[in-house]
Amino acid sequence: MFTFGELIVILVVVGIVAGIVSTGLASLVSYPVLLALGLPPVTANVTNTVGLVFTSFGAVPASRRELRGHGQELKTLIPLTLVGSIVGAILLFIIPAATFAKVVPFFILIAGILVLIPRHIHIKQPGEIVVTPKWMTALAWLGIFLVGAYTGYFGAAGGVLMLSILSFTSAAPFVVYNAQKNLALGLANIVSAVVYGLQTPIQWRYVLPLGIGFLIGGSLGPRIVRHLPARLLKIVIGIGALGLAASLFKSAYGL
Repeated sequence: MFTFGELIVILVVVGIVAGIVSTGLASLVSYPVLLALGLPPVTANVTNTVGLVFTSFGAVPASRRELRGHGQELKTLIPLTLVGSIVGAILLFIIPAATFAKVVPFFILIAGILVLIPRHIHIKQPGEIVVTPKWMTALAWLGIFLVGAYTGYFGAAGGVLMLSILSFTSAAPFVVYNAQKNLALGLANIVSAVVYGLQTPIQWRYVLPLGIGFLIGGSLGPRIVRHLPARLLKIVIGIGALGLAASLFKSAYGL
């Protein structure tokens, strides 16, 4: 059993590491640690999501360069994500905890597979007009809403899911739609945290040290991403998601 001081150090360090890899892997680092510390799955999820709010405070300001000039995409991405997150956060307290633990591994498995699929989308050039079929646009909007709902329901690996959707729908480079993901899911986590706070007590002794680490790591992550190959990042994210899915399958189904 850890002392309170040891617990703080562990959570701050985990938060820093998770924040640095917040390009989709943040919760793949922090959520298993919260489970290992003895928190039940739903409590660990709530704690993790509230802590992720701090990641946004670090990551979004650090991503201003990539967000500049992409306001039009954000006008669609943010509202759909926020509405979905409200729905998902409410569902978290309606669906039984046992069902929650058994469903989540499937979502993470799908996200890991999708993010590993090679991207064959045309990158939009300055001044170029890209026409997208209406059915594809509608499908993309539905996908973003569902990712928002998933994020509200289960914060862990929400970033992987959003990246997997944007990798097929966005005409921007990886570093840009990753920044858009940081902003949209950051706002979704804030909304989800408010809903959680109205439904259940928040474990602040876990959230605060984890959040401090998230804040530090989140501010470093986008700066590191600028200098790494996009394909390498997606491979690491995908493999990490598959690893977490395997671990959660084992614990949920006793495999």
